[in-house]
Amino acid sequence: MKKSFVFSGSGGQGIMSAGIMLAHTAIDMSKHSTYLPEYGPEQRGGSAKCTVIISDEAIISPLTKKCDTLICMNEQAYRKFKADVKSDGLLVLNASRIKAEEVDTEAKVLSLPVDDIALELGNVRVANIVLLGALIGATDIVSKETLVASLEDKFKTKKPEVLALNMKALEKGIEIGKAHKI
Repeated sequence: MKKSFVFSGSGGQGIMSAGIMLAHTAIDMSKHSTYLPEYGPEQRGGSAKCTVIISDEAIISPLTKKCDTLICMNEQAYRKFKADVKSDGLLVLNASRIKAEEVDTEAKVLSLPVDDIALELGNVRVANIVLLGALIGATDIVSKETLVASLEDKFKTKKPEVLALNMKALEKGIEIGKAHKI
């Protein structure tokens, strides 16, 4: 098994954090993984993209021509990278910012209002965790338990309520993803 994931959006939306958590979780599960970040000079608001490859065997290159799964957090990312997903791949969209009628692709589409869900949970900044959870729930690419451990490690130096909110976001995302199993 070898799967490639491209996370895309704007700086400040947690694109890099979601990608690196997925890559670390795969490694913690004794899989091979690469993480390749790409972003503009802006820290917030500029274009952000990262590629994660997960494989049962050694990975020769972190570069892909087309990805198996494209995750878009905003319309700009969708427009910029929509051609990068395989025709039989999966397109995961933040429906809070990308309207379904604007989507034209042969790939399967999982469109979820993750910004709205994150706001209901208490903070839009956990939208990336909701989306990551939905991806895990829908695809089972990594185990929930290992991802939870990765999340706990990432937030171990933060206030307990920050970890609690991110755990709620992950749980909600996984629940939604399971309802949309791919």
